Amino acid sequence: MRFPTLSLLLLAHQAQAFQGQHPIHEPSISSTSTSPLLKLHKGLVEHESITGNEHNVAKYLISYLKDQNFTVESQDVGPWKGSTNPRENVFAYIGKQRKTRVLVSSHIDTVPPFWPYERRGDEIWGRGTVDAKGSVASQIIAVEELLAAGTLEEGDVALLFVVGEEVGGDGMKKANDLGLSWETAIFGEPTELKLASGHKGTMGLEIVAKGKAGHSGYPELGKSANAMLVPALNLLLNVELPYSEKYGNTTLNIGTMEGGVAANVIAENAGAKIAIRLADGTPAVIEKIILDTLLKADEELDVFFSSGYGPVYIDSDVPGFDTIVVNYGTDIPNLEGDHKKYLYGPGTIMMAHSDHEHLEVKDLENAVKGYKALIEHALK
Repeated sequence: MRFPTLSLLLLAHQAQAFQGQHPIHEPSISSTSTSPLLKLHKGLVEHESITGNEHNVAKYLISYLKDQNFTVESQDVGPWKGSTNPRENVFAYIGKQRKTRVLVSSHIDTVPPFWPYERRGDEIWGRGTVDAKGSVASQIIAVEELLAAGTLEEGDVALLFVVGEEVGGDGMKKANDLGLSWETAIFGEPTELKLASGHKGTMGLEIVAKGKAGHSGYPELGKSANAMLVPALNLLLNVELPYSEKYGNTTLNIGTMEGGVAANVIAENAGAKIAIRLADGTPAVIEKIILDTLLKADEELDVFFSSGYGPVYIDSDVPGFDTIVVNYGTDIPNLEGDHKKYLYGPGTIMMAHSDHEHLEVKDLENAVKGYKALIEHALK
């Protein structure tokens, strides 16, 4: 019996395709937004910024922050794969002091597809309204209000808005080149206005099967890559993965599958891409479990693992906030340094990445209050 071969290779994480996704409602006429918070949020959402195409929203944000008398730096991140479009992080602070005690940060990219801002009564719809332009807008207004109240001084707070969070985190990784460190970093993501006390880890893999094409009427003359792949995936669906009391089960999602060219042709090639959310352990532990499981399929399969990380602890010691554990990934592991970490923001992840992404006006308004409380706590 020929022993199966399994090869390992680190691959860059790929964006999920949302080409078939459309909003579940027909657009209606937007009402006029009057408050600075709603105006800023609307301006951010109206600028399409799918990962790789963040330049226009960055320019808008730079202009806005300069108008509010922030000192603004643009940090070049470089074009997205296969593109020549410029991309930049936006770093802003008060006066001349770029070294601050607190960093307030979120991301300005979104998942595809784009659809525009729409106001429906007390609800605001559109791509990025929740993830994460709601956080960006409320963070900025929170800092502005603290400045107006005389609570902040030079050296207290900096703002950092990064590209690429949705696909690999290249913006936040580049931010490490700023050469700065902070006592506290406050990250913005949809947490239902609760403090997240941690989130699951993440990693990905791709399984590729190589068969031999032939006529489906003579299966003995070929070897079906689909028939090689399906049993392997079935084994993974039934494998026991690490569990923890805090984060629950480690979950495995077969996100994409493809194979073959026609029903009457033996499939020569097949593949699947899988995302794993780690509740316990490390990517190395999960890799061993996956490889040991796939060996039981007794097929020649190539396995490509993407880089990842285990569960992430997040500080949640601020009085007056409820707490939550979230299953999604963030930029928190991508920012180097020995700082306290908080994760907070308006909206729910259940709306993010969906065909019904929206939040309520009161969520944005309450988030401003929440960010102000977090900043003030960090500066005590």
